[in-house]
Amino acid sequence: MDQATLEKKLVKKMDKIIKIEKVIVNCSVGESGVKLEKASKIIEQLTNQKPILCKARKTIRSFGIHKGEPIAVKVTLRKNKAFDFLQKALKAIKNKIPKDSFDENGNVSFGISEHLDIPGTKYDPSLGIIGMDVCVSLCKPGKRISLRKRARSKVGKSQRVTKEEAMKFFIETFNVELI
Repeated sequence: MDQATLEKKLVKKMDKIIKIEKVIVNCSVGESGVKLEKASKIIEQLTNQKPILCKARKTIRSFGIHKGEPIAVKVTLRKNKAFDFLQKALKAIKNKIPKDSFDENGNVSFGISEHLDIPGTKYDPSLGIIGMDVCVSLCKPGKRISLRKRARSKVGKSQRVTKEEAMKFFIETFNVELI
């Protein structure tokens, strides 16, 4: 084979590489005030990034939630921060993810019942214990084409991450066991 065909094959393989687009860490407290501030401090300690407040979309009187009231905090991690936090979060759930946690677009979500399960976390009695949800979004090179403002276009099926590819990625990269 000549150099040109080898380069074409290499480029085709590079297009299929899956990477972590972002990791979202969400902690829904259900009420504003002291509890929400404590959750915010814990998430900031775990991720080394300042979380944002999420407000209630509608009023639910039975739960005592009013529209516009802050009830949750979340952080979006990208690149190396996302990879490092995801490794710790998977250790917290003993590297086991249920198969139905994966969706058809290659995303996966799982919950952590206590933040103390994450390695390297110390208990602070003044903050307490919280649980959180971790959502991971995977992508292949070329996804930006469907998101950009100028010259937007559709992304072909070969450039989308499937459920099976996402499962294979997690097994190979993080040694995850699928339940």
